[in-house]
Amino acid sequence: MKLTKGERTTVPTSLLTVVLSWRSSHAVRAQAVLVAEHGRARSDRDFVWFDAPRHVSQAVTLDREPAAGTARLSVSLPRTGPEVAGIVVIGAVADTEGSGRGGQGFAGVEGLRLTVFDHDSPVVSYEVDASQPASALVLGEFTRADGAWEFGALADPGVSLAGLVREFGIRIDPARGVEAEPRRTPPPSDPERADWHPDPRDPARLRWWDGGTWTASTRPVPARDARHCPRCGAPRRGLLSAAAGLFGATPLCRECGTETTEYLRDWRPRAERVLRAGGDWESMWSDLRFQRIDRAAALDLLCPAASEHLERVVAFALADGVVEQSTLDDFDDTAAELSLSGPLVDDLRRRLHRARLLTRLRSGELPHQPTTGLHLDPDERVHLNLPAVHVRQLARGPKRTEGRLIVSNRKLRFTGPDTGIEMPWARVVSVTPTAGRIEISATSARGGAILELADPDYAAAAMEGALRVAKRLALTPGRRDTRSVPPDVKAVVWQRDGGKCVECGDTHYLEFDHIIPISRGGATSPANLQILCRACNRTKGAHI
Repeated sequence: MKLTKGERTTVPTSLLTVVLSWRSSHAVRAQAVLVAEHGRARSDRDFVWFDAPRHVSQAVTLDREPAAGTARLSVSLPRTGPEVAGIVVIGAVADTEGSGRGGQGFAGVEGLRLTVFDHDSPVVSYEVDASQPASALVLGEFTRADGAWEFGALADPGVSLAGLVREFGIRIDPARGVEAEPRRTPPPSDPERADWHPDPRDPARLRWWDGGTWTASTRPVPARDARHCPRCGAPRRGLLSAAAGLFGATPLCRECGTETTEYLRDWRPRAERVLRAGGDWESMWSDLRFQRIDRAAALDLLCPAASEHLERVVAFALADGVVEQSTLDDFDDTAAELSLSGPLVDDLRRRLHRARLLTRLRSGELPHQPTTGLHLDPDERVHLNLPAVHVRQLARGPKRTEGRLIVSNRKLRFTGPDTGIEMPWARVVSVTPTAGRIEISATSARGGAILELADPDYAAAAMEGALRVAKRLALTPGRRDTRSVPPDVKAVVWQRDGGKCVECGDTHYLEFDHIIPISRGGATSPANLQILCRACNRTKGAHI
């Protein structure tokens, strides 16, 4: 679509390429400024130019070696956070023969065109009116509009590139030098990590390494003593300096404390989005390092949301009793990344590992027990050999018989002093743990059995796994039954119940509960699911 000055059009919210092209021998450079709703940049880091060719969010990247007669910018609109309201594209005519003057400016540039590509397909083209002698022009801008993005064609002149970017709140002077860092300048010792390092040109200053190249951002090396602010290096005054020296503490100066608080207020929502949706934590830590903000302060601010997130992960994972190894890995990675520890995190991790163990047992990964003292067939393998109590319901009341439960790959046995049970897996219909017991349904004459064990969930999971393996032609090993709760159903129930127990309002140890149990015909649907804490869920049991 061709635009004229002042026209706007919707563009795809994707990875776009902005290409400037011209026919004359001039050198035109492209720059970009990311602006907030007030129309100004949030910091100097929102200016993408030759000496800082990549924004920290990866939303805008400058091609420093484009084809002759072109300049290129990559614009990734999905990477822009909600605090970014627009991206301004600026063109500047380079100095002629090192004279420091742009000559005729854009008036001498022939056939200047701006084209926006989505992959290899052009979506917007704009013949720029380059008749003005200005050396810098605002060529266009990407802006948010009702959840989508638009591109507007402009040709607003500026006296100079430095003056133009200053209008957007940028304090960097692009005229200081736009030459690439000499190839002989070595990278820092850890080139993969974006951080402040001693400037190779001036060791008395720190210079920002963005993970790929030295940038133009520098700052003085702060003094390392209690009489100066550890962030900006400003000297302390009066009682603050004396207190810092007396107690060995190094608090920030008032200005740095205010700046840090304001920055973390904006940083926290972005970090919470990364926590919920996943993303690059290294870029978040890189932002803190650039601002010289202690990571521990940010973690303390993020700790409540991170703990709630882990609670939510565990509740979602335990909703259907199926926990994959990837869930455990994600939990451990998040806890390590955010330095989360303590009794709550340890208990959540224990519950996940326990659920993972039961999942493996149900899928057929069964243990092998020694068969000493047992008379079994040669090819029979024992998976469980545990003390148990057999409960029989008689007319005069329940009769309890102590003995041992033996589960093998061929059958289920209970042996006691005056009773014994032997069920081949072909006769077993289901194994269900309930109220501290295991109920076994079978097609035998007695119709099954009720057993009490110290750990009925573990024994039931192993028995279910053995049953699935034995009936592999009728039930595929590892197949989820109707107990499985789809992720979208979990999200609906969690949102509806506010992420807390509907009975007592607790927000810890949450579980998804079937209001009408599956054993009584209840469905796995949002209307039949609710969130209960572990205590309330145990109290409810299988009751409706």
